[in-house]
Amino acid sequence: MLQRWIARIPRPHRALTRAIAIATVVAQGGIAVTGSIVRVTGSGLGCPTWPQCFSDSFTPAPHPEFNLINTWIEFTNRMLTGAVGLLAGLCLLIALRYHQDRPDRRLVWLAASMPIGVVLQAVIGGFTVLLGLVWWSVSVHFLVSMVLVWLAVLMTDAFDPAPLRRLPRPVRGLLGVTTLALTALLIAGTFVTAAGPHAGDAKTPRLHANIATVAQVHADLLFAFLGLLVALGFTLRLANAQRRVARRYGWLIAAVLVQGALGIVQYNLGVPEVLVSLHVLGAGLCVAATAAVWSAARGSVAPAVPETGELVAEPAVELVDVP
Repeated sequence: MLQRWIARIPRPHRALTRAIAIATVVAQGGIAVTGSIVRVTGSGLGCPTWPQCFSDSFTPAPHPEFNLINTWIEFTNRMLTGAVGLLAGLCLLIALRYHQDRPDRRLVWLAASMPIGVVLQAVIGGFTVLLGLVWWSVSVHFLVSMVLVWLAVLMTDAFDPAPLRRLPRPVRGLLGVTTLALTALLIAGTFVTAAGPHAGDAKTPRLHANIATVAQVHADLLFAFLGLLVALGFTLRLANAQRRVARRYGWLIAAVLVQGALGIVQYNLGVPEVLVSLHVLGAGLCVAATAAVWSAARGSVAPAVPETGELVAEPAVELVDVP
């Protein structure tokens, strides 16, 4: 019955589908940025209960122990989850409709990860509030957002697959190692934040670690990540990567350099609030750019779908690895 109902839905134009998918990428990264605003303004417990804002109210209300501005900041961030969920649901519906014409389980699973991720993040956010913003729960909340940004980028490409050469296995392996380095860099970044001054609430306990030491580890991982990116650039050139891969690699380099410079300025200025949120935005951009390179470098094996809706088989070409 569900399949017949979905089959009756007119398939959206490719441009509209891509716009919705890109909006989902922006929303998944944007909710992390608004979360950082909650953190740096000390609004993390502006709504001290969950799912209600207060035990006697779902919406902000004047309470003598809470600043109403902080309450509204936290409440607004919670409400944005609904907008992200709406986009995620649209992506899943469109993916199921595409699946009717072009069976693609990978696309369906990627699209399904969006609403599943929104629900998961709502639960994690609730536990974060109930745990009093303990630092490790906030770190998990942020890292899950970055995973969802990654999956949203892969989903966007899966909606509109382009015929690409699949790069040799050693190049893809180096890209995998680079991605692991980015993962370590993000985790270390959450430790720096956890040991820093912005807890989300003045009463929240911090990570008991020397901030200078943790920041140095974070910086060392950044240099390792940059080194791997340089090596990746040379291997992409030797492998004669297609223009789409090279263009996305250029975006990634630009995002990482700006993010690195921002981190240095942020640390030297004593971690001002505005730069913290910009740094979270930069983290999301770096993740999205890396995911875009990953998606393009691995090649597209799904058939391309022209505007007419007719299927045209354009398989990717597997390059032979040269020993």
